Amino acid sequence: MRGISRLVLGAFLTMVALFSCYTGIVSRNVTIRISDEALLWARRKAVEENTSVSRLVGDLLERQMRLSDEYWRAFEHWKSSHPLAEIGAAERLSRAEVHERR
Repeated sequence: MRGISRLVLGAFLTMVALFSCYTGIVSRNVTIRISDEALLWARRKAVEENTSVSRLVGDLLERQMRLSDEYWRAFEHWKSSHPLAEIGAAERLSRAEVHERR
């Protein structure tokens, strides 16, 4: 009987885990490998910014992520506003026009 109740409890907890969801961002712990020199720099920088090394690294990664996302959004916007594939070869500049010096 005890084995069955553990099985039922396990199934219940699995169902709870499957159906529970978070409505906000959940922070995750990550282990990273870092050199002693970089760790010393990170500790000093964290003290300067009155934060933890963990928060400092997380903020740096998020900032880098946003910069990367902005670049790709700008690139996609540029591609959509310069549809070279839709223009026929006859409508593009000739080789002489491209290399013309003014």
